[in-house]
Amino acid sequence: MDLNLKNKVFIITGGTKGIGGAITRAIAVEGGIPVFVGRNKETGEALLKELDSQGNEALYLQGDLNIKGTSEKIARLTLEKFNRIDGLINNAGRNDGVGLENGNTDDFAKSVFNNLNHYYEMAHYCLDALKKTKGSIVNISSKTALTGQGGTSGYAAAKGAQLALTREWAVELLKYHIRVNAIVPSEVMTPLYESWLSTFENPEEKIKSIVEKIPFENRMTSKEEIANTAVFLLSDKSSHTTGQQLFIDGGYVHLDRAIS
Repeated sequence: MDLNLKNKVFIITGGTKGIGGAITRAIAVEGGIPVFVGRNKETGEALLKELDSQGNEALYLQGDLNIKGTSEKIARLTLEKFNRIDGLINNAGRNDGVGLENGNTDDFAKSVFNNLNHYYEMAHYCLDALKKTKGSIVNISSKTALTGQGGTSGYAAAKGAQLALTREWAVELLKYHIRVNAIVPSEVMTPLYESWLSTFENPEEKIKSIVEKIPFENRMTSKEEIANTAVFLLSDKSSHTTGQQLFIDGGYVHLDRAIS
């Protein structure tokens, strides 16, 4: 199926590894031009080299989105090079474990800021370009926004706000024919997820207890499954889909886990 992404330009925040890296690769496979953002220069340049070796046009931009001015710079540099932005994938962030009991008000405020504000900033600075291309925005949220997890108040609050902004922006941007949707992953093996698993005394037992609760096939969702949904939402094939929250999670959130 041709998704009609060829030569279209898409910004992916946190796009060098994990879910973001998979989305970057999926866009390139479809002939789109990924502009992927990440803090780690070595990781970003390695992915750029990989894509270049496959004959894909791409751009890596190094930057910390939590530093004032970075989001504006990313949008500006993208437009200077390609003169267009066809889509934005807000993905960067991390579960930093700032809870009600194990944090404080300053930690909470910082956690919410770090996981939420750049979603707004990137959309704000890309908006004029997206109006011209009638582009699309995809926000990557998390099951914690709906299920809770415990010990992660800041992250959960930010992820819930991302879902609220998805609906809010979908309404506000209707008149510009800009579609806005969210993907809600649950259990996906990424470098950050692996780091979290390593905090347990027995990571293998922990992962076993998790996958047993995933109703469909008792397995984790792959990064590629999230990425495939993202490129669909960016494409003309989802031309009448906006304001939606898509749960790509093997039924983890909405199916009774007792049936697995």
